[in-house]
Amino acid sequence: MSVHETKESQDVTAAGAAGSAASSAQSSAPNLASTHKPEGQGAEGKGVDIVYHEPNATAQEMKAELIYGLEDRPPVKDAVFAAIQHLLAIFVAIVTPPLIIAGALNFDLETTSFLVSMSLFASGISTYIQCKRFGPIGCGLLCIQGTSFSFISPIIAAGATGGLSMIFGAVIAGSCVEMLVSRVLRFTRKIITPLVSGIVVTLIGLSLIKVGITACGGGFGAMSNGTFGSMENLGLAALVLITILFFNRSSNRYLRMSSIVLGLIVGYVVAYFLGRIDFSQVQSYGGFNVPLPFKYGLDFNLSSIIALGIVYLITAIEAYGDITANSLISGEPVQGPAFLKRASGGILADGFNSMLAGCLNSFPNSIFAQNNGMIQLTGVASRYVGYFIAAFLIILGIFPAVGYIFSLIPDPVLGGATLLMFGTVAASGIRIIAAQHINRKAVLVMAISFSFGLSVELVPDILKQFPEMIRNIFTSGITTGGVAAILSNMLIQIKEEKGSTED
Repeated sequence: MSVHETKESQDVTAAGAAGSAASSAQSSAPNLASTHKPEGQGAEGKGVDIVYHEPNATAQEMKAELIYGLEDRPPVKDAVFAAIQHLLAIFVAIVTPPLIIAGALNFDLETTSFLVSMSLFASGISTYIQCKRFGPIGCGLLCIQGTSFSFISPIIAAGATGGLSMIFGAVIAGSCVEMLVSRVLRFTRKIITPLVSGIVVTLIGLSLIKVGITACGGGFGAMSNGTFGSMENLGLAALVLITILFFNRSSNRYLRMSSIVLGLIVGYVVAYFLGRIDFSQVQSYGGFNVPLPFKYGLDFNLSSIIALGIVYLITAIEAYGDITANSLISGEPVQGPAFLKRASGGILADGFNSMLAGCLNSFPNSIFAQNNGMIQLTGVASRYVGYFIAAFLIILGIFPAVGYIFSLIPDPVLGGATLLMFGTVAASGIRIIAAQHINRKAVLVMAISFSFGLSVELVPDILKQFPEMIRNIFTSGITTGGVAAILSNMLIQIKEEKGSTED
């Protein structure tokens, strides 16, 4: 097919590629996330060939390739089978952020287990809302929501200042930013361009790599007892990383989808035989987790709210891209009033679900892009499958045993998996940037953003003389680099037209 581009179609395609690549960083099967992105010129030959002046024709072609369309109701056995495949792609990605946050803030086993369980529970509720669509809330697509990696650094900063109560206060209050963006989507897309999104996603990955490599060395516990960086710790991390890479390159799609799960299982078993896992810490695996809203209280701190609010702003634009890609794969329009209403509803649900997650003692939720790749693999785009996925997540969340088992994962085992996942985040951001027209002004925006963002990550004491509120906002390279990217992009006035020759 020939490619005829218009300005509006370029915006849709760029946003779709940006958001999809950004959220693909959360994928537990990184190579799957790249199979669905709607890309224009400059693609690597793996994108969807799109006739931009006939978007509905493309949607019809995509719909014809589906076994079950958006509104079809598959038989229960088919729906359950498709739901399990989606779970394989998202499960580890959902439980990893609470494990990292709990480890960084030295929470005890019981608290960590409960946070993991509530992350699964909140993801189930959020997925149901997104797929079902309640009034203006939800996109009505097979969109799966889960705990977001993007907020880890500012959440840890908030937790170090005021504990879980301050974290959940900032999660709830900051979510209003994303809900507001959903109401003024047309205008925010001009501010948060694909270039800005790419810069922020890259900074998220680069910032989190520090967390991953710390876990590989044994975590903060190993730092205190002098075993950090031991051969045993690094060997465990390397074993998990190599196992994941081995299964990820398999020609069997099911092994590929569950590569990170298999890597963690291998590492878990080896760690057990090395005496690194002590099941005696768990008093009981029975009973049920009863979701208790505001269990840890609420505390509102302006600097923490602003720090998370900036990330919510970026997440809103990523959600727009994911919804664009999902609509295209599901054979639905990716332009026009109906699509804009769907996208606005999806972003509103993204913010609302994050607020709900905060109330349920969990962390911000975002749409997972890897599930778009799963739709293509299975040929099942029915949003009713999302109901089964939501039910599975809720059931897993109410059983404490699930949270306890994951909470006992040694730091090096988790580090071996997260190091690869966070590297994928940075690579996704670079891919977004590379898809843009990079002229002198764009290079200047990138230089400013990376300089500011990485400066506070590498030398945090640079903010030592600033007031506490300023330190709390900009202690994370993600928020510092994100603000720098937004402001510099606005001031330098980057033009997004691919055909521009302006220097």
